[in-house]
Amino acid sequence: MQAVVDNLLTNYNRSGKGKVVVVLHGWGDDSRSWKNFAAALDQKYDVLICDLPGFGGSESPKSAWGLDDYSSFVAHLLNKLGIKKVYAVIGHSNGGAIAIRGVARGVLKPEKMILIASAGIRGEYKGRVKALRMMTKAGKLLAAPLPKSLKQKVRRQVYSSVGSDMLVAEHLQETFKKIITDDVRNDASSLVVPTLLLYGEDDDQAPLAYGQTFTQLIKRSTLKTFPNSGHFLQIERPTEIIKAVMDFLA
Repeated sequence: MQAVVDNLLTNYNRSGKGKVVVVLHGWGDDSRSWKNFAAALDQKYDVLICDLPGFGGSESPKSAWGLDDYSSFVAHLLNKLGIKKVYAVIGHSNGGAIAIRGVARGVLKPEKMILIASAGIRGEYKGRVKALRMMTKAGKLLAAPLPKSLKQKVRRQVYSSVGSDMLVAEHLQETFKKIITDDVRNDASSLVVPTLLLYGEDDDQAPLAYGQTFTQLIKRSTLKTFPNSGHFLQIERPTEIIKAVMDFLA
């Protein structure tokens, strides 16, 4: 299904009946990887998953977007679809940061929120961002004299050396830079919506420490952890994640 939202052609999937549950995917992801998750939830809920702008089948923003832009976009999509009441917002990774910002600013107004391996704690990235900027310049200089076929390979090696996901969506480089410097801890501290946090104990992208921090900041929150699990819990531990989500929503 498609709709035009904020002048962007947007791809989305909606299935099931009941209270509305909105799923926000992470950076570099799209609605396709949430197909089985949605199929489990839509037995009891009206599940909406869109490809956020720049990912999957949705058009890219015309300028660099931040968390505020993405959260406003989600609100505009809901309005476009005539959805006036949202029971829950589920955000994974960067989708979690978008959810936190949107709920804190009153743009999104769910009754409940679920954060799966949520990102949004950016303070420790200051050194990485500085390194990224330096390495980006170095990468361009190193690749400049090379044939076009080799430039991309060199740049990928340079960016991966500082742990950057920039080239996961190369067309959104400026958006990526804007998002990874936007910390949502102040937003989280203002939240009172009941929140479930799900984190893998071996996640190296959104470490368990993030979940512990968010649990301290969000007043009505509960943290559930999963041993021997990484960043994509909905894929690694689907049965357990679905059960935790359904129990919380019920």
